[in-house]
Amino acid sequence: MVTNSVRRSLLASTIIAGALIASPAFAQGTPADATADEGETIVVTGSLISNPNLAQSSPVVVTSSEEIALRQQNVAEEVLRDIPGIVPNIGSAVNNGNGGASYVDLRGLGSNRNIVLLDGNRIAPSGLVGRVDLNNIPLALVDRVDALTGGASTTYGADAISGVVNFITKRDFSGVEISVGEKITEKGDGNYLRADVTIGGNFDDGRGNAVLSVGYQESDPVYQGDRDFSINNVSSFSGTFGGSGTTVPSRITGTRPIDPLTGQPSVNPATANGGTRQINPTTGQAVTTFSLFNFNPYNIFQTPFRRYNMYAAARYEISDNIELYSRGMFSKNTVNTIIAPSGSFGSSVTVNLNNPYLPAALRNQFCAFNTSAVAGVYTPRFTPAECTAAAAATGTADPAYRTVTFNLSRRFVETGPRVSEFETTIFDYRIGAKGAITDHINWDVSGSYGESENRQTLQGYVLTSRVRQALLANNTTTCITNTNGCVPINVFGAAGSISQAGAAFVQQAATTLIKTSLAQARALVSGDFGATVPMASDPINFAVGAEYRKYGAQQVADSLSKQAGELGGAGGAAPDIDGGYEVYEAYGELVVPLVQDKAFFEDLTVKGGIRYSSYTVNAPTAPKYNTTTYKGEIAWQPVKDIKFRGGYSRAVRAPNISELFTPVTTGLTSLSSDPCAGAAPVGNANLRAVCIAQGAPAGTIGSILNPTAGQANNTTGGNLNVKPETSDSWTIGAVLTPTFAPGLSLTVDYYKIKVKGAITSPTPGDVLNKCFLTITAASATDPACIATIRRNPVTGGLDGDPSTTLGLITQLTNAGVLKTSGIDVAFNYKRDIGFAKLALSLTGNYTFESKFRSDANDPNSVDRDCTGYYSTNCGSLQPKFQWSQRTTLSFGDIDLSLLWRHIDSFIQEPLDVTQGNGPAFKGTLPDGTVVDFTKVPSYDYFDFTTRFAITSKVDLTIGVTNLFNKKPPLLGSTVGPTSYNSGNTYPSTYDALGRSYAASVKVHF
Repeated sequence: MVTNSVRRSLLASTIIAGALIASPAFAQGTPADATADEGETIVVTGSLISNPNLAQSSPVVVTSSEEIALRQQNVAEEVLRDIPGIVPNIGSAVNNGNGGASYVDLRGLGSNRNIVLLDGNRIAPSGLVGRVDLNNIPLALVDRVDALTGGASTTYGADAISGVVNFITKRDFSGVEISVGEKITEKGDGNYLRADVTIGGNFDDGRGNAVLSVGYQESDPVYQGDRDFSINNVSSFSGTFGGSGTTVPSRITGTRPIDPLTGQPSVNPATANGGTRQINPTTGQAVTTFSLFNFNPYNIFQTPFRRYNMYAAARYEISDNIELYSRGMFSKNTVNTIIAPSGSFGSSVTVNLNNPYLPAALRNQFCAFNTSAVAGVYTPRFTPAECTAAAAATGTADPAYRTVTFNLSRRFVETGPRVSEFETTIFDYRIGAKGAITDHINWDVSGSYGESENRQTLQGYVLTSRVRQALLANNTTTCITNTNGCVPINVFGAAGSISQAGAAFVQQAATTLIKTSLAQARALVSGDFGATVPMASDPINFAVGAEYRKYGAQQVADSLSKQAGELGGAGGAAPDIDGGYEVYEAYGELVVPLVQDKAFFEDLTVKGGIRYSSYTVNAPTAPKYNTTTYKGEIAWQPVKDIKFRGGYSRAVRAPNISELFTPVTTGLTSLSSDPCAGAAPVGNANLRAVCIAQGAPAGTIGSILNPTAGQANNTTGGNLNVKPETSDSWTIGAVLTPTFAPGLSLTVDYYKIKVKGAITSPTPGDVLNKCFLTITAASATDPACIATIRRNPVTGGLDGDPSTTLGLITQLTNAGVLKTSGIDVAFNYKRDIGFAKLALSLTGNYTFESKFRSDANDPNSVDRDCTGYYSTNCGSLQPKFQWSQRTTLSFGDIDLSLLWRHIDSFIQEPLDVTQGNGPAFKGTLPDGTVVDFTKVPSYDYFDFTTRFAITSKVDLTIGVTNLFNKKPPLLGSTVGPTSYNSGNTYPSTYDALGRSYAASVKVHF
């Protein structure tokens, strides 16, 4: 068997060997020498018009290929994650909640509200939400990455509410470039290999160019159990070690056995018929003391990843006025998520009293169960004689045969961890032609088609139906219903009590397949009118065009994945989905230089654009809708040293296929505290009435538990009646390029975005606050209490079997409002200081607000601001202030570069303290660690990179990330959403891996 390390070594050796025997190198400048060729066409992100004068008219954050190389990043998600103003989204650091793809979230407005482009064009999305998987971007050929702030729907169509991220590839690449890189943590894990080969060249006297890039990436997992700060799962609000109540030994709910402390059955009407107890595997009794299951060691900080990708592009001038071009990309990547073992998560099961594994003490407790909820009345389930006879029954035909039903919570550690393998295959092909109509007017016509296929294979998941089957047995070898090769299991013992054969029987792999497609056709005419306004020297530029797009998406699941609650801990059913929509668009842009080369008016230019879109959703009952977006911009350059710019944009986002077509299903959401849990409703008659009205049995009051592992059931789905949402974006800023300081540039831009009619659903805190914030006698009949919260009919909690427990019901509507505003700063300075060349750069963002309101029509709805805060109602962390600053010294062929990454401080969301979970824990953990989960100080990371030329055609880059090995802040694992608050920290924001080392070799000729 060839191990990963051997395979990596063989691959690296082969590529390097091939490089060293290749043809001679061609000249290549250093980063400090790199300049644009005179007259080179500038691709302007945010405009349909290619014009060098527009290069600084819009606030665009640019990340160059040199910056990507210095950071030695392996996939596009890692490139974007640290850019100020971009909030980390699903990526390699997200384990529980990762669907096998990586996304970008501009401004914290959601990854579904921006567009990811490749050379200004859309590519096939991955998944029902219509987002582009960043794992498929061909990073080896990327020349730069542009992130444009604000609405860009006028230029690029729907989805560009918060802006666009445009990956610009290298044009006219000529030669061969081979690179191999390795990255590993100081602990010796998390190894990452990346290898790329790019070959390109011009032909036919430069009339044509073709390029091919092939790449391979592979990363290993990093387990949370391999870091001292995340070995134990810590409650964010109690500071206790533990994790999930679904544990080994088993917990049973829905029975009130004889209290082992008093020897008497409970007759308290508040606790008579409910309760959760844990089985003592030594005595066989159900007892009131609980142990929690520590799931951290099974979970991971870095998801295993493997990718093969190909990218090819070609162009050819068939005449002086016509050029044909094409581009094709293919990628196959595999992402694995690994979480703690599956099991029975509060599912209802039945066991026969003559089951060979049922302890006698527990059998007696089952028999003595108090079936009356009336105070002072005790009615046992079975008499002692019936219980004794049932224990000796020979089978279902025996008149003494008896069964009991209860809710079972047990981790099946015997089946190993749950592994979800996501295999994504995508291809996208574009072909087009462009040319000149006149000396001033050009045309461009293109079409493309792409498909993405994501196959999820679930392994290690326990089937609820088979657990139920295996619990009904008269002996240890055969089940009463002996189909499917049933093997009886022992859920009443300690870890390891289930046999290997029994563990194999209760689990089975399940699959879900998601296919998406995008067909496009586009025609554009652009140029200038050859005429100017009286006080300008440059002509008026224009662009007009039309576009057609057709989206399709299907989700097909097997019978196991479709059945709610069948896969233990799968988070809900995966229904079949089939949907799509078409859009026809017409658009235009105009750039008008008003005054140029005058006193205090070096340049004054205005720009406008408009786009009309017509949508048809492929469903008989879905409404059709038309939208219009528009924008206006102005740039004033009084002197050459400074330019002022501003703009307004009305953008529109149409609902995606998931928002339209997903059936209503029950899954999971993050929730740490249930208002009905514990003793709170015992002495509060109004609260008790509300909890019962929501479906909690009266006997559970006083013994309801908080959601297991901080996850409550959540019922939601699509809505064919949702309409497009609209946004208004404002930007104003300045660009400083002083002639007295050559090499210096500074941009400062203010932005403000408001999304109205946002397609959203309430947060868990919003749902609970509408009901529980003010409890009165009328609350028990208030729809805000009983229509949106439905409890477990056995335990009274908000988690459990999704087939019986809806939990929080969060309807998707157009009632939401999103708002954000802030300032972006970018600084660059290059200078020869004699003994070296100095390069300084800084990109920073200050966010004033990032607010979300789920229902603008409800005066009691919370206008929630998550900037600088964390809670289960906030998503990924969004700091108030963040910057990345790089200092590079170049000594001939040697570069020394230091990157300083700053993340502002955070505190627990005030509303979470006063209206939600209460204050997070502050004190000493069981292991003696002193913590304060109520706040996080500002964080600073430093990365050092050196790059030097070994020969004229071989470059070596060596880097250290997290130079001072700074550990991430500790916050416990229940203060935020599960996807981002994991391993007692936020691993998408902070470095959970520790100091790591990277080295790469690039050969170019």
